[in-house]
Amino acid sequence: MDIEKATLENSNFRKVLHTGRYLQVVVMALQAGEDIGLEAHAETDRFIRVESGKVVAVVGNESYDLESGVAVVIPAGIQHNVVNTSDEPLRIYTIYAPPEHPDGTIHRTKADAIAYADSRANR
Repeated sequence: MDIEKATLENSNFRKVLHTGRYLQVVVMALQAGEDIGLEAHAETDRFIRVESGKVVAVVGNESYDLESGVAVVIPAGIQHNVVNTSDEPLRIYTIYAPPEHPDGTIHRTKADAIAYADSRANR
């Protein structure tokens, strides 16, 4: 797959492109000012690469300004957030190891992603 093209063409908040046994590839689009929300994945490392836009990545107690072509790695268990500081949609792809989301997941908006997470938490 052409990951750059898939990332730039994606308009969904989250879309799982590939789920393997040990990793998962997900593309994301965050609207101006939107963030993914403060989170930590207890047993999942995360790689995030910016394809277009500007972002502040908060990793633990550190903040990093990132732009197109730059990536950040987030170790398992570390709280993190990604905030779109652009006036346009931010386009990123992320690799989770091991996979984090059910294969085929598509959340068109952040609200959809939150509603899904809330429904799983109430089980």
